[in-house]
Amino acid sequence: MNWLALLLAGLVEVAWSQSIKPTHNFTRPIPTLVCLALMAAAVWLLSQAMNTLPVGTAYAVFTGIGAVGAIVLGAVLNDDPVSAGRTAALALIIGGIVLARITA
Repeated sequence: MNWLALLLAGLVEVAWSQSIKPTHNFTRPIPTLVCLALMAAAVWLLSQAMNTLPVGTAYAVFTGIGAVGAIVLGAVLNDDPVSAGRTAALALIIGGIVLARITA
C-alpha cells in the first residue's frame, strides 16, 4: 500500500506541476486553488508513503516520477524540446526509480 500511495503522490505531483502555469503567477483564483489543492494532496500522499518507506527512497521516487511526468507532458502538451540528452536523462531517472523500488 505504501508504494501505491507513493505512485499516486508522484502522479498528483505531475498534475500539480502542470497546474502552476494556468495560475498566471497566482493571480487567477480558481486555478490557484486547484494548484494549491494538488500540491497539498501530493504532499499528503507522500507523507502516507513515508510511514513505512525510508524517507530518502520515498522522496527520490516521488521527485523522479514528478520530473519524468513533467518533462513528458511538457513535450506532449507544450512542444518542449525532445533531444538525445533529455531522453538519456529520462532513462537515467526511470532507472533510478526502478532501482530504488527493487532495493527498498
